Amino acid sequence: MADKVLMKGNEAIAEAAIQAGCRFYFGYPITPQTEIAAYMAKRMPKIGGTFLQAESEIAAINMVYGASAAGARVMTSSSSPGLSLKSEGLSYLAGSDLPAVVVNIQRGGPGLGGIQPSQSDYFQATRAPGHGDFHMIVLAPASVQEMADLTRTAFDLADRYRMTAMIFADGTMGQMMEPVALNTSEPERIEKPWAVTGTQSGRKHNIINSLSLDPAELERFNFDRYERYAAIAEKEVRWESYLMDDADVCVVAYGIAARVSKNAINEARKRGIKAGLIRPITLWPFPRKPLLAAADHCKAFVSVELSMGQMIEDVELATRCRRPVYLCNRAGGMIPSPEQVLESIVHANEGGTNQ
Repeated sequence: MADKVLMKGNEAIAEAAIQAGCRFYFGYPITPQTEIAAYMAKRMPKIGGTFLQAESEIAAINMVYGASAAGARVMTSSSSPGLSLKSEGLSYLAGSDLPAVVVNIQRGGPGLGGIQPSQSDYFQATRAPGHGDFHMIVLAPASVQEMADLTRTAFDLADRYRMTAMIFADGTMGQMMEPVALNTSEPERIEKPWAVTGTQSGRKHNIINSLSLDPAELERFNFDRYERYAAIAEKEVRWESYLMDDADVCVVAYGIAARVSKNAINEARKRGIKAGLIRPITLWPFPRKPLLAAADHCKAFVSVELSMGQMIEDVELATRCRRPVYLCNRAGGMIPSPEQVLESIVHANEGGTNQ
């Protein structure tokens, strides 16, 4: 690991991608992630990489498709409306079993909304990133250090499982500056015998394609893909547990909401309320097992979100509705304060009305 340097979250993602072996970046500027593209524009030419500002988000994701098909480590980034435009391409990547890293530094919506931070793309990332049956690995950092570390992880997971991995952060995480130590070690190299790299008359042609007109064949492809997803759900779930050993109230939060929640939990402990935190790091696959285990001793859960309430559904599913789940939220670019989260913890601890 290198010495720590002060970086924005967006810059940390970009440099970590380069250190992970990414040599192709295709994107389009949109607030609050434009620093990623700007950083890549400066760095890529200096290391023999390719930076290209595409004419649109749709063009960018299809360039990602082409580079990935050739076996390259490739990344694109955008913010909420831009991800919607990329959704068709994300489905093509999934249908072709191609690895790629996609970054969403979220802003408020719907529509153009505003440029302030949000977590309202949760359903899009975890439920419907594009048409058809598929998932992406979704990684949610809660610090600039994790912005860097999880970017490297995303490239490794994408190559290992031949699928898209998403860095999923709110605008605060993208703009925040913190000390970060970058991993400058040699990146993991995963063989890609399926890539379209030219045959030199030494093997059969590789074909990258998401079209299958035989329904029985397409069904088999989907079942096979979901077997892989099941293996990922078993092996690659990531979460952080904070003060959960004796917790009566379990707060569930990710990204900036988790950082705010820790302050509220510490204050709740001072008041004699046994609160703790489970922070999902992978939003897909979601950490269902630790939440279900927490339902054995917690009397209530609080889902803290920068949205109108989306992750709360996964909390309810994970706990099988054995305990009440309360929502503490702000929307439109607003962030819950520690005081608001504390109020929700007190309310949940007292068994108040679940609204």
